[in-house]
Amino acid sequence: MRARYATARLLPVLLLLAACGAAGGTSPGALPTGLGGTEWRLVQFKGGDGHTLAPDERAKYTVAFHADGSVITQIDCNRGRGTWTSPEPGQLRLGPLALTRAQCPPGSLHDRIVTDWEFVRTYLVRDGHLFVSLMADAGVYELEPIR
Repeated sequence: MRARYATARLLPVLLLLAACGAAGGTSPGALPTGLGGTEWRLVQFKGGDGHTLAPDERAKYTVAFHADGSVITQIDCNRGRGTWTSPEPGQLRLGPLALTRAQCPPGSLHDRIVTDWEFVRTYLVRDGHLFVSLMADAGVYELEPIR
């Protein structure tokens, strides 16, 4: 009898906890605490020496971080696939990128981004934008959410 009573009292608490877990504990429109499941497009690159580069079209430079550790990217005229990890909060490691090999037009940021790809070390989400920093203060990429 006591066990049935305890179970009856405990069931609503367990259901409430399960509902909170399924909802993720975030308010509508809030960004996830990690990068998994997010998609971004490039706003600008600011070099360590202060120079700024901006894409001609933001939609041509996108990155999607999947929860399984894969990353899908569009870098101007090429598509790519690779891996990502975040060993600690704020740290970001991007694995080798398999890319298509189309020749992008003059003025493209393609070569710059591909060269910088594996030198990414940290990230910060501030005011809804993702800031991805390169090692040795070489520069910061600013991205905005796609969704």
